[in-house]
Amino acid sequence: MKTTKFLKTAEVDKKWILIDAEGVIVGRLASFIAMRLRGKHRPDYTPHIDCGDNVIIINAEKVAFTGNKRKDKTYYWHTGYPGGLKERTAEKILDGRFPDRIMRKAVQRMLPKESPLARQQLSNLRVYAGSEHPHDPQSPEVIDFKSMSSKNTKAN
Repeated sequence: MKTTKFLKTAEVDKKWILIDAEGVIVGRLASFIAMRLRGKHRPDYTPHIDCGDNVIIINAEKVAFTGNKRKDKTYYWHTGYPGGLKERTAEKILDGRFPDRIMRKAVQRMLPKESPLARQQLSNLRVYAGSEHPHDPQSPEVIDFKSMSSKNTKAN
């Protein structure tokens, strides 16, 4: 009887992938990226090891929401003070100073909750609002997420 093969940290071969998020639905892209960060696309997936890829997202300010979510979806946070519940709509965040936070939060919330492994896997994600990124020396593999399915983009 064969035993299950588990990866060791030194045996992990991490790739770099680049995804253009222009016009792509946020939730569908976030679930794809979370799967790649965790390493679940690999045949040698090991749950307790960071065996996922390094992911670069460009054009995060041009992501799309379905329906009226751009105006209606609300992000909440608490300042830590009494009565300190704050809220902001997705539209204000995307039009504001840090539009890349929409994608980062969507992916973060699809990873395991508050564990050292989840923080390590999230550190392999790089999100950029524009089309420029400083990771050309890593020669990332470009994945065309738009063309994988017609549902990945918003129908006008």
